[in-house]
Amino acid sequence: MLLKHREEFWWFPHMWSHMQPHLFHNRSVLADQMRLNKQFALLYEAWKSVWGIQVTSTEEYPHLRPARYRRGFIHNGIMVLPRQTCGLFTHTIFYNEYPGGSHELDRSIRGGELFLTVLLNPISIFMTHLSNYGNDRLGLYTFESLVRFLQCWTRLHLQTLPPVPLAQKYFELFPQERSPLWQNPCDDKRHKDIWSKEKTCDRLPKFLIVGPQKTGTTAIHFFLSLHPAVTSSFPSPSTFEEIQFFNGPNYHKGIDWYMDFFPVPSNASTDFLFEKSATYFDSEVVPRRGAALLPRAKIITVLTNPADRAYSWYQHQRAHGDPAALNYTFYQVISASSQAPLALRSLQNRCLIPGYYSTHLQRWLTYYPSGQLLIMDGEELRTNPAASMESIQKFLGITPFLNYTRTLRFDEGKGFWCQGLGGGKTRCLGKSKGRRYPDMDTESRLFLMDFFRNHNLELSELLSRLGQPMPSWLREELQHSSLG
Repeated sequence: MLLKHREEFWWFPHMWSHMQPHLFHNRSVLADQMRLNKQFALLYEAWKSVWGIQVTSTEEYPHLRPARYRRGFIHNGIMVLPRQTCGLFTHTIFYNEYPGGSHELDRSIRGGELFLTVLLNPISIFMTHLSNYGNDRLGLYTFESLVRFLQCWTRLHLQTLPPVPLAQKYFELFPQERSPLWQNPCDDKRHKDIWSKEKTCDRLPKFLIVGPQKTGTTAIHFFLSLHPAVTSSFPSPSTFEEIQFFNGPNYHKGIDWYMDFFPVPSNASTDFLFEKSATYFDSEVVPRRGAALLPRAKIITVLTNPADRAYSWYQHQRAHGDPAALNYTFYQVISASSQAPLALRSLQNRCLIPGYYSTHLQRWLTYYPSGQLLIMDGEELRTNPAASMESIQKFLGITPFLNYTRTLRFDEGKGFWCQGLGGGKTRCLGKSKGRRYPDMDTESRLFLMDFFRNHNLELSELLSRLGQPMPSWLREELQHSSLG
C-alpha cells in the first residue's frame, strides 16, 4: 500500500537495511552502500547523500535525553531537525501487547509524554515504522487519537509542511540554532557507539591558552614546547599558525578537522596536548563552544596592563602595514568618536575591547568552573618567566616537573627570555617578537588610565571573589587611580 501511494508522502532520508553511514570512515565504501540504497528503493530520491540532500532529522542532538532539550542545526548546507519519539518502534505492533499495557500508550496520548511533546515544541517530527501501519495499525491509532485530544483540550492550530519548507520554518523560528555546537563524542555512550571505530577522542587538547593578544601567550607557547610531556597543535598555514577553531569559520569544518591538528599521544594519561589561540579570550562564542567540546579542559589566560596591551596592538598593526595604524596616531585611535571612519573604529575596538578583562573572564566562568581557569600576571611572565612556568605546571599537574630556572636565559641582545643552549647560546622567538617601539605618550597614558579605571576595579573585585592573587600591574594601576 505504501509503495502504491508513495507519491502522496513526504519522505525523509533513510538507509537500506538500517545501514549506519556514520560508522564508515571511507567515502568510496560509503558510496557503494548508497548505490545499493538507490537500487533498493528508488522512491527515496529525496535522499541525496551524494546527490544534494537538503534536510534530515536526528534525536541525538545534543543528547537523546531529556527530549525537550533536543535541537536542530545546519552543517555543510544540510538542515538537521530535532526528531521526537512517540513510543512506537518496530516491535510495537499490537495494542494489547504494548509495553506496560495499552493504558501506557493511551496515557502518553491523553496528557502524557506524547501530548506534552507536541504542546511544548512548536515543530515536532516523529518517526514511525512500516510495521506500525500493519497489524493493529498503531501508527494511525496513535496520531489520530493525539490530534483529536489536542483539538478537544487545546487551542493549538496544527499545520504540516514538507521537509524542506518545514526546516526553513524551523530555522526562521530558531535562528540561533543554525550553528552546530560540537561535543566530545566519547562523553555520551550513544554518540560514541555511532562514531567511527577508526576515530579516537585522545587527539583533543587538555588545555587551551586563550589570550588575549599581545600579553605574552606566544612566549608561554614557546616555553611549554620545551617540556617533554607537553605537545602543541600543529601550526595552521592559514591563520598565523594558530588554529582559531572555536571563533571563526574553521568551527564549521567540524571536530575531525580540528583533531587533525593534533598528534595521537603516546600516552593519553600523561601526555598533554594543547593549543594557543589568543583571539579566543574576548570572543562571545568561544567559552560556550569550548565547554561543549572540552568540558574538562584547563584554561590559561595572561593579563597585562590593558593600556600597554592596547598600545602594543597598535604598534603590531603598524608593523604589519595597517593603513589605519599608519595614518592615525595612537591617541587618535583610542579617542576616536562613533562617527569616525570604519577602519579607525575597527582598530580602536581591537585596541580597547580585549582589555575589558572582567567582562570576558566572567563569560568564561559562565561555562567553566573557576578551578579550571588560571589567570596569569603578564608582568611576572615578562620579568620572571620561570616562576610563571612553575605555576602553570602545578595548575596542570604535569609530570615530570621541568625546572625553567635552568632552562631559560635572558638574552641581552633580544631583550627577552629565551631557551638556553649552553656555551652562551640561546634559541629565541622570531624577529617579530620583542619588537622595540617608542614609549606611549603621556596624553594617551592618562586617557587609558581613566578609560580602564572601572574595568580594572571590576577585575580586582572578581579576583578577590575567586581567591586569585592580584597582578602587580593591577595593584599599581589602582594605587595611581586612588591618588588621582
